[in-house]
Amino acid sequence: MKKFFAVLLMLALILSFAACAPKTYEIAMVTDVGNIDDQSFNQGTWEGVKAFAEANGKTYNYYRPSEDSDEARLEAMKTAVKKGAKVIVCPGYMFGPSITEAQALYPEVMFFGIDLTTKDMTPTTNTTICSYQEEIAGFCAGYAAVKDGNTKLGFCGGMAVPAVVRYGYGFVQGANAAAAEMGNTADVSIKYWYAGTFSPSDEIKIKMDGWYSDGTQVVFACGGGVYISVVAAADEANPKGWVIGVDSDQSHISERFLTSAYKELPNTTAGYLQKLYDNGGTWSADLAGQQIVLGASTKSVGIPTTETSWKFTTFTVAEYDALYAKILDGSLVIDGSFDPEVTPTVDIAVDYMS
Repeated sequence: MKKFFAVLLMLALILSFAACAPKTYEIAMVTDVGNIDDQSFNQGTWEGVKAFAEANGKTYNYYRPSEDSDEARLEAMKTAVKKGAKVIVCPGYMFGPSITEAQALYPEVMFFGIDLTTKDMTPTTNTTICSYQEEIAGFCAGYAAVKDGNTKLGFCGGMAVPAVVRYGYGFVQGANAAAAEMGNTADVSIKYWYAGTFSPSDEIKIKMDGWYSDGTQVVFACGGGVYISVVAAADEANPKGWVIGVDSDQSHISERFLTSAYKELPNTTAGYLQKLYDNGGTWSADLAGQQIVLGASTKSVGIPTTETSWKFTTFTVAEYDALYAKILDGSLVIDGSFDPEVTPTVDIAVDYMS
């Protein structure tokens, strides 16, 4: 009997130890400003991490920095490594300094930085970074909006960072191209403004109320939670206003979304994680220490064409496909500059507001 109870006690201790053993996560994502349910950049990246990990039986978790700073982002990466991370995904240009430090601290950990260029950081062999040609997605959204009959447009950007500026300048060029084709450049205009934040605010809502009241028909809400304030203003406008989403297809959020200028964040994230693991868990020679530029050739940017997302009444999917074909074959070239001080040369009126 004593032996029986001794065995039971031993089993209980083993089970207790197992229950107390810390759980580890092989794939980690450190969030940009915001969280994984932001309906935009973080969420799109997280969906890619989740899809890959679950399809391949990998453990995964996300870590949110305690504040918006390089130090906090680095601390989140350190926490991820302590919890077993072998791969860390970081979405956002602001990760440049923190990945630079982390890749040196943890040479055995693989890093994947999204929306980063070699101007933001120099990746080492355990890091691959990628950027997008957002100007193409912005162009398509602006072109489609004007082709569908809208003449008074708005661009409400978050902060004037390279990705947002490329979206915005692409939007201006697209609207101008459509207006030129239709012979109404004198009638088409754009109000253009950076809010200085990626969060919703009373200031954004008030400004958008003014835009819609002044006749603006559609506003490109470009940056994180900015769309919340823009949608609120569009809902109250008379007649109701349209909104263009960003980074992902945001049509499910509100009926106010006319379209979205998106980049394939889930597919990019899952796809490059697959490339990493296909190479045994390290970056291959063609990716290690490299910046990858994703655009039309990889179908990584554009506007969604599913039936539930397509809200245009006269502009057709066939017309959009024809436009995209011109971008692919090089007969249509879109300026991808991102210097806020050097605006696109266009024929339509653009009011750049401070």
